[in-house]
Amino acid sequence: MNVLNEIVADQLRTDIPEIVPGDTVKVAAKVVEGNRERIQVFEGLVMRVRKSGIASTITVRRIASGVGVERTFKIHSPRIDKIDVVRHGQVRRAKLYFLRDRVGKAATTLRERR
Repeated sequence: MNVLNEIVADQLRTDIPEIVPGDTVKVAAKVVEGNRERIQVFEGLVMRVRKSGIASTITVRRIASGVGVERTFKIHSPRIDKIDVVRHGQVRRAKLYFLRDRVGKAATTLRERR
């Protein structure tokens, strides 16, 4: 297991901010369309964070045209250009799955962490 950690150590990113559930983030991901590559920004609320070394992921949820959209991003992936934290929300849960049942303003409103 130690050998695997040594191989992966140089691929871990260090420019990623501290992300916790409840934060609103902007994830700039590289998207390939045909032979062109562009950066697409996905802004939403972090529903869950899974920390497992190189395989760490975050699930981000946003409301697009009245429909909830969730995307899971591998935060150490080279496809992720950058991650910006817009605001820090205060929550009492590690996984915010209860937001799936909420609509309108109730789905987006969380108190600000000071």
